[in-house]
Amino acid sequence: MYQTIKQDQLVLLGVCSDENSSFKSGCASAPPLIRKALHNGSANLCTENGIDLADQQLLNDIGDFNIEPGVESFMSIETIISKIQDQGGLPLTIGGDHAITYPIVKALAKHHQSITILHFDAHPDLYDQLDNNPLSHACPFARIMESSLASRLVQVGIRTMNPHQKSQQQKFAVESHEMASFDLASFKPELCGPVYISFDLDALDPAFAPGVSHFEPGGLSVREVLKIIQSIEVPIIGADIVEYNPSHDINGMTAMVAAKLVKEIGGMILSTNS
Repeated sequence: MYQTIKQDQLVLLGVCSDENSSFKSGCASAPPLIRKALHNGSANLCTENGIDLADQQLLNDIGDFNIEPGVESFMSIETIISKIQDQGGLPLTIGGDHAITYPIVKALAKHHQSITILHFDAHPDLYDQLDNNPLSHACPFARIMESSLASRLVQVGIRTMNPHQKSQQQKFAVESHEMASFDLASFKPELCGPVYISFDLDALDPAFAPGVSHFEPGGLSVREVLKIIQSIEVPIIGADIVEYNPSHDINGMTAMVAAKLVKEIGGMILSTNS
């Protein structure tokens, strides 16, 4: 799977892991279905900013990695991303549950200083631990921030903040933009590079993405998300798209939304690093 990767080439990989899901499993089966949607023939691979991801010089798909149960196997995700980084690649990871973001960012922090994370989610994912599991998909940003792997965390789409996570938000100086008061017209986070995007599909309203484990009505639209992502002007060093649960999907609708995000985030990664 580690074919030659070129400098500043977009590297697409799937990480099939959901052992750290707290409610319903199923996300481990998502990567091949998102890839199938990406290539299903109903749409081309051109992005809205004019990049054609059909060009194999731009996009290198290295396939899916099946992560076995256990902490050591889970943390091997860090090694996978490090190998991509060592060759100068720009990783775009499709999950899998949100727990995978921690080892991904841990690898990126070896190569980049002062990372800003732009995190789309219905949930803050700042629990110190959940169900006695500090690696739960509800905890990755607590692990990232306590380890100083990112200098700034900006969250968009939040609509489930509880007292514990509120205290964690304050502890780590997290900028959480909750949907109850979110205004796209005035949302100007002034991101400084390098930026990493972590996208949980339940950031979107279930009307746009029903194929998730945790339904949280009142979320973002696909176009609102794209406007935010397409406004980024600093280098995007990588991204993940996580928490697609095919068992809840309707006619592959969420898989197509995830494929759209692969294209548009991928196009932005390439354009901001050219």
